This record gives sequence, structure tokens and C-alpha cells, in this order.
Amino acid sequence: MIAERIPVGIYAVNCYIVGCEKTKEAIVIDPGGDADSILVMLNNYGLTCKYIILTHAHGDHIGGLKQLKEQTNASILVHKQDEELLLDASKNLSAQMSMKNVEIKPDTLLEDNDIINVGKFKCKIIHTPGHTPGGICILVDDKLFTGDTLFAGSVGRSDLFGGSTNQLMASIKGKLVDLDDNIKVLPGHGPSSTIKIEKNTNPFLR
Repeated sequence: MIAERIPVGIYAVNCYIVGCEKTKEAIVIDPGGDADSILVMLNNYGLTCKYIILTHAHGDHIGGLKQLKEQTNASILVHKQDEELLLDASKNLSAQMSMKNVEIKPDTLLEDNDIINVGKFKCKIIHTPGHTPGGICILVDDKLFTGDTLFAGSVGRSDLFGGSTNQLMASIKGKLVDLDDNIKVLPGHGPSSTIKIEKNTNPFLR
């Protein structure tokens, strides 16, 4: 499996490219900007982007979405409870950020426990509301892409549109901390971690 991180956009969002070495199919997670850099990385590996999966629909995670969609014709996937944000620049905050407004209709609405097949690997969708109503984490083998739900040593904020501290903590403690200790946590901002490290050291989880 190919798994690459590219910090993109003015907020240095971690965009991830996950590709199948055999079939050359790939997903792009959270294209927050710099679509040209994402396209270069895809081309360097000879990958075809099949799906663009959003961990949530905040502006800093979708800044490069339109261009990437236009260039690849990949399907845009977002949890059904974040469709409202993706369609409204005020709610997804792109209207308040130093970027163009982003309003775009998704191709597929996701639900908890959906499985997305890409080449030889499977992506499991874990609905983790709290940062946004439709926030998700994406489990691919031993890698957990957590968006703005769980960070190394911290958790996502819950004071924006549709956020909830209680939901966020219930999502993390009810769905993430019981995963295998060795699973790598790949967040939407900052460095990576593991489930074990976060259980043992994250002050929000102790």
C-alpha cells in the first residue's frame, strides 16, 4: 500500500493519498488546498484517484476539492450529516477563511460502518461526530485517518457549527480507544501517533 501525507493549504492540513500498488487505484483524503501538489504526487506514483473522501466538511479540509474533482473526476464522499456544511460556505467556514468559497454537491453520502473498496484494500468508515455532525475516521489496515477528531496529544474543537463536546468524547472513547493499540493515528493536523500512545498520554483521554 502507498500512503503519503502532504501538508496543504494555508492551515497546513494533512492531506493523505492512499493507493493500491497493484491496481493503481487511490483515494485522496481531505484535499485542503494545493491541488496541483496532490496531482503531482498521484502522477509520481502512477495512481488514479477513484474517491475523494472528506473526514469532515470544514473549509480548511476542502480548499482544493473543486480543482481535484475537475482534474480527476473522482467521486466526492462525505458523511450524510455533513452534506449541509459542504453545500454552504458559511457553515463550512470557507466564507470566513482566506480562500475562495467552497460549495459543492457530494457524489456519495457515507454512513457509519460503510466499506469503500479501493484496489486491493478496504476503507472502513467510522462515524465520529463532535467536531462536526458528520465527522468520520477512516480505517485502512493498520492506519486510522482521524481528521479533526483525534490529534497527537489533543482532540478536535467542538465550538463550531454542529459541534458537541459530549459527542466528540463519546466518539473517541466509544469507537476509537478500543481499536488495536498498534494502529497508527494519522490526524488532520500535526504529527502522527498510535492508539496506545493516545490512551496512555493524551490528557483528554486519561
